[in-house]
Formats: sequence, structure tokens, C-alpha cells
Amino acid sequence: MELTVTNSPFNQEQSEKLNQVLSTLTKEQKIWFSGYLSAAAAQSNEPSASIVETAAPVSNEPKPKTREITILFGSETGNAQGLAETLESKLKEKDFKVNLACMEDFKPKDLKKVEDLFIITATHGEGDPPDNAITFHEFIHSRKAPKLNDLRYSVLALGDESYEFFCQTGKDFDNRLEELGAERLHSRVDCDLDFDEPAEKWMEGILNSIGHISGHESTEPVKVNPEDISATQTYSRSNPYEAEILENINLNGRGSNKEVRHIELSLEGFTDSFEPGDCIGIFPKNDPEVVSDLIETLVWNPDESVPINDAGDTLTLRDALTNHFEITKLTKPIVTKAANIFGNDVLSEKVKKDRWIYGYVEGRDLIDLINDFPPEDLQPDALHQILRKLPAREYSIASSYQATPEEVHLTIGAVRYHANERDRNGVCSVQFAERLEPGDTVPIYLKKNPNFKFPKTNETPVIMIGPGTGVAPFRSYIQEKEELELNNKAWLFFGEQHFTTDFLYQTEWQGWLKDGVLDKLSVAFSRDSEEKVYVQHRIEENSKEFYQWIQEGAALYVCGDEKCMAKDVHQSILNVIQKEGHYNEEEAEDFLTQMKKDRRYQRDIY
Repeated sequence: MELTVTNSPFNQEQSEKLNQVLSTLTKEQKIWFSGYLSAAAAQSNEPSASIVETAAPVSNEPKPKTREITILFGSETGNAQGLAETLESKLKEKDFKVNLACMEDFKPKDLKKVEDLFIITATHGEGDPPDNAITFHEFIHSRKAPKLNDLRYSVLALGDESYEFFCQTGKDFDNRLEELGAERLHSRVDCDLDFDEPAEKWMEGILNSIGHISGHESTEPVKVNPEDISATQTYSRSNPYEAEILENINLNGRGSNKEVRHIELSLEGFTDSFEPGDCIGIFPKNDPEVVSDLIETLVWNPDESVPINDAGDTLTLRDALTNHFEITKLTKPIVTKAANIFGNDVLSEKVKKDRWIYGYVEGRDLIDLINDFPPEDLQPDALHQILRKLPAREYSIASSYQATPEEVHLTIGAVRYHANERDRNGVCSVQFAERLEPGDTVPIYLKKNPNFKFPKTNETPVIMIGPGTGVAPFRSYIQEKEELELNNKAWLFFGEQHFTTDFLYQTEWQGWLKDGVLDKLSVAFSRDSEEKVYVQHRIEENSKEFYQWIQEGAALYVCGDEKCMAKDVHQSILNVIQKEGHYNEEEAEDFLTQMKKDRRYQRDIY
């Protein structure tokens, strides 16, 4: 409709000008302009004229109150924290009020005030919560936990499906919140090591559910960028950097039972800095010999094109088995899926017993599974329905960015063992030990670890406990300490099998000790004496001085094997606190728990 002096209150000149403007406007612009005139008229208490589009009526109904969102994370290596920060950012973009906190920093008594709760948590060890989630986990499972009938929630669980208690901490929180009367806003998602895609889908579900209920809905479903999930750096898990190998050196002497490689990678053109405690993730390749043996066992064509996911992406069979699928490690889901596809009656019967599965997968791979339970009619296009994606391997950085910003060093122990009548090799570690040389490249990404951070002050003494390759982050810290000329005291506990062949970075430690960068070095070489001596024994031998350092404000750092070393070291530290501080067992535990909360007791164990 065109404006004229007869169908509007405007004169000829006004009508012509308005018609000229209106002819250039889109529908959305016309609606906005109509609303603008209505609002302007309301402010001046004058009626507005409807031009072309009728403005939506202004409702006197009060807008629904936007519920406050709380995000809690329990994180051991930083993955859960990174995802929590991504979710926080996405919710704030939609104008939600968000409170983000680590579980240990959240006051349990405030739980009954929470309206919408999103939990993102890892699972540590054999189904245990991460260190920074223990207190909250204990509270919510105690009789002190309040009824939560007005709470809505959802849980994202991180884990490794090769462990028996896969994502157990997330399952615990999910079930307990339901028991306490809370309403599940969105189903729990359990993530394996390759967590980007399922975490992305969970966040999309959260954003769409909460937006719809709270009146934030849009015409298009929310989509989360996978790049936001991985990292904020230029290079990330989903966009790895191809790093050239500069050095690949065996640190062990002749005759050693170990083979530990010192790896130096070029970071030329890599734009992100790192700190002691951070990690480098590496995407490895499966051993070509194992791949060939598997193809021969299956009697398949290595050049045949096979799907690698449900989206229909394809690779040749050899490429898929080399670069994409994990074939050297069995998990309960893999064996269960195989039982559904293999058509082998014996396997189908055995998988009904969990205990059998967990006993069987130990030290076996896909070749074993196929030989032990021959498939009736397995086709190449079924592989992606059985196998998981080959996960990256993460290694603590062993160098300082301040000292060598154009390169990064790693300390990688070659894993070799014999099990079930076959020799077995670690996928990534033996790739470096046997098949990678200077000049080759590997795809990497930087993994920040906010839960393993060192002080950059002259006041805080540092005690570092790192046997074997666990010494890597401490080399990084001492390099940085020297570069920044920090004067705080530092004490290293290191252990291995033999002094003459296994003292990793020996000359460097002795040089730092001589120069005063390192104040004290306590070593334990378990095979050099009739009675085996480990780092935990050295801690208790130095009990009085160890406790004195703690009294002076020392921060304790432990890195290395979880199953044996970390537990034994933890107990030895408790013994020292109990003995020298004259505490009982419970008081010593409380003392060490407080040190954790104060970030004075940090662990990077695996």
C-alpha cells in the first residue's frame, strides 16, 4: 500500500518521502520501525500511526524470571574445566546469569539455593572423583545433602572406556541428584577419550533445553562449534600442528631394562606459549606390522574403501587401521559390540558376564579377539560400529617456554611387554622409539593443565616427587626457575632402577644442584641394593626436614604412576605429617586435604 494525503495524516511532501524510504526497507526493518514509533509515542504519551506493519501488542504481563545457572566441574587434567568454561561462555552469549566454580570451591550449603545445575566431571583411577571433587562428592552422598525438588540439572561425564568404572563419578552425581528429587533437564552424556563430539552434542542439548524453557528459544537450534570445545588456541585437538622432530635420544645407558626417549619438537610458527605442568598431545599411528597382521587375519583387501564413522567418511582399510581406529587395546564396549556383530555363539554367551570381559581384555588386542572368537561373516564396513577412534597420547612437557620458546621437549618411556603369548608395544611410545627420526613430523596440540601449576615467587619452597618419566614437568620447572632467576628453595625426589643406566637428565640435575637452582636432590635406585628402595622411603628417611619445608610453606608436587607410586607416596607424606606434626591419622588427612585446597599439594598421575 502506498501512502497518499487521502489515506494517511501526512501531507504530499511527507507522503512522497515516506514512500521513498519504505520502498527500500525489508520486512524486518519495517517491523522494527513500527515498534520504534510505538515506543516513541508511548514515551511522549502520544498515539502512533500505523504505517505499513502493525506492531506487536505490548504485553503488560511480567516477563518470566530467568533462572540462575550454576556450572560445577571436577577436573584432574583440565579437560572438564575447559569444557565448563566453554559452556559458561555459550550461556552468557544467550544472556543467562551463570556461576562457574570448581567443586572444591563451591560451598555445599549453597546447593539448596541453586536453580539450574550443570555438572562436568572426570573420573579418576578406579571410579574415584578427581581430587578437587572429593569433598563435594562426599557431601552430596551424605545424609547432610538437602532435598532438591526445585533443582533442574544435567551431567557431562568424562572418562576412558578401557577402565572398568567408566565415567563412574558422573554416573554417581547423576543418580544422586535424581534421588534427592532434582529434575533431569537433559540426559547425562558419557564421553570416552575422544570427547569433542559428544560434549558438543550435550552442550547443544543444554542450550536448546534451557533456552526453550526460559523463553530464550530461537527459530534455529543452537549449534556449538567443535573448535570452541577443543581449545581457544590457533592449533588444537581438532586442528593439530605438524611439529618437526629435532632430536630423538635414548636417555638410558647400555644394558638398561628401560628405554626412555628425550624428544625435541620444533614449534616454529606455533603461536601459543606453555607453562611447566602443561602437556603436549600427540596423534600416533598404529604399527604397520600389526596393521598388516590384522588385515591378513581378516583376509581383506587393504585398498578397499571403508566408512570410519556414521557420517559416511571413508578411508582405505589400511589407512583406517593405521591412522583412525584403535586396534591394540580392547575395552568392554568393543567386546560387547563385537559379540553383537561377530555372530559367534561362544562370545555372545561369555559377554553376559562382566567379570569375564574385564579379565579377557587385559593384555589383548583386536587380533586376539578375532582369533579367539572367529566372526561368522564380518565385513569391513562394520569396523566403525565396533572400534573406537585412536586416542591421542598426552605427555608432560619437559622444557621451559621461557628457555626455549621455539621448541618443546618430551620424556617418553617406550612401553614393551609380553602377554598372552605375544609381544606387545605401546602405540605412541614405540613409534618414537623405533619408527620416528629427526626430520619427521608428528601432529600435536597443546593441553593446558590448570591443576598442576608451579609458583613463580621467591617465597614458596617447592618439593617435587617424580620417579621415572614423572620427572619431566620438574625439568620444565627448574629450567624456568633458572630462566626467571627465582630464589625459592627446590627439592627433587627421583627414582629409577639403576644409577649408572637410568638416572634421567643426571648431569643437568647435578649442574642445577651445583649452581643453587636446585637446593636438594634425593634419589632412590631400587635395583642397586638387595632391599628395594623407592622415593617414598627417601621421603620418610628425610622426615624431619621434609616436614620443616612444609611448615615453611612448601608446595608438594607428585607426577608419575598412579597404581603404585602415587598411593605409596601419598601414604608416606601422611606418615611424615602424622609423625612430625604429632597428629593422629584423621588429623593428618585433614592437614593434607587443606594443603590440596590451598593448591599446596598437586598431583599429575596416570
